[in-house]
Amino acid sequence: QVQLVESGGGLVQAGGSLRLSCAASGRTFSTYTVGWFRQAPGKEREFVARIRSGIVTYYADSVKGRFTISRDNAKKTVYLQMNSLKPEDTAVYYCAVSPSTYGIGTHEYDYWGQGTQVTVSS
Repeated sequence: QVQLVESGGGLVQAGGSLRLSCAASGRTFSTYTVGWFRQAPGKEREFVARIRSGIVTYYADSVKGRFTISRDNAKKTVYLQMNSLKPEDTAVYYCAVSPSTYGIGTHEYDYWGQGTQVTVSS
């Protein structure tokens, strides 16, 4: 069983930055794939970024070059640094983990956090 708690969301102006954190429980967290997803009102939850083994990362085209995912296994925490934020980045951001997948589909992740709201004003 893995429990996840996201934090770091808030209100920011377009062009600004935020860093989200995802704190996890679980003894084997370091081997899990951790993904960030987001869901805007009226839209489906979509993939943002994922990291596996600390160095294998993958990003959605919409955030590539602006967002950076990283992890600190000693702290059992994964971060999402978000720069050059745009109003279209407004959403609830979720982290999720999977023991095995390299995938980006929501159905491939087994444990989810409660989400943190990110609002980008124009």
